[in-house]
Amino acid sequence: MIPTPYAFTLALQSMIREKWINILSVLSIGSGLLIISLALFSVYNIDAATRSLPEKFSMVLYLDKDINKENVDSLVSALKKQGAVHSVRYIPKEEAMRELKAVLKNSSYVLDGLEENPLPDALEVKLTRDVVGPEAVKRLADEALKIKGVKEVEYAEKFLSALHYLKVGLKTIGIILIATLSTGIVFVCYSTVKILFYRRKEEIETFKLLGATRGFIRTPFLIEGAVIGTTGGILSLVGIFVFYYLVLLRLSVAMPIFKMILFPSTLFLPLPFLGMFLGMTGAAIALGRLRY
Repeated sequence: MIPTPYAFTLALQSMIREKWINILSVLSIGSGLLIISLALFSVYNIDAATRSLPEKFSMVLYLDKDINKENVDSLVSALKKQGAVHSVRYIPKEEAMRELKAVLKNSSYVLDGLEENPLPDALEVKLTRDVVGPEAVKRLADEALKIKGVKEVEYAEKFLSALHYLKVGLKTIGIILIATLSTGIVFVCYSTVKILFYRRKEEIETFKLLGATRGFIRTPFLIEGAVIGTTGGILSLVGIFVFYYLVLLRLSVAMPIFKMILFPSTLFLPLPFLGMFLGMTGAAIALGRLRY
């Protein structure tokens, strides 16, 4: 069904005649899409912040005291052959003690009374980003414990679980929020088109008497729904850019921590097209349920 110039003329006349209903619908759609944009903005930045954390994650394998250098080398070679392992670093107990003193700094005197180094030799194992998850790391730790010469395995189990549930929770909340608001936007367009249809019922009856087809009658309403949705999308696009440039950038001047916030402009550019799609969907549903 290709819109005719006359269909655009009818849609434009209706938008001007019923401007207050259309303005209210545009503001409602714009607000809904702006909230969706803010939700995507938050999820994107939290995901970007947590994406680099797995690179800093490491698993520490504490070795038996009587393990010799040859066994250590064979253990390192065996670990490097596993696809989940990115790198392995051998940490002698003397180096571990120096690192511990560096961490303690001014409190390192608490170690002065020790007659011998109580720390064991260890292996620091860094994993590939893809496998840094609670289940995968736990499985790898259990396998490492079975290796001869490995006395204990230590890794941030609670940190991994918290990071995993944070990501899953944010994505779930984001999907629910987007789905709910998208449904609300479709309902706004649905209600608007339905109201406009009944307000133009006499005009539509005249068209029917003149032999107008269903497509001829439906097209102006679909165009109007698309225009309302697109305008709401443009409004939300302007809103998210204003939020970033007038709020976040000013805050970053006073508080440098806000400079770490990323603004993925390409993520928001499709907002007018999303608004148009939702507007046409609402209009199509409304027209499909009407009897004429």
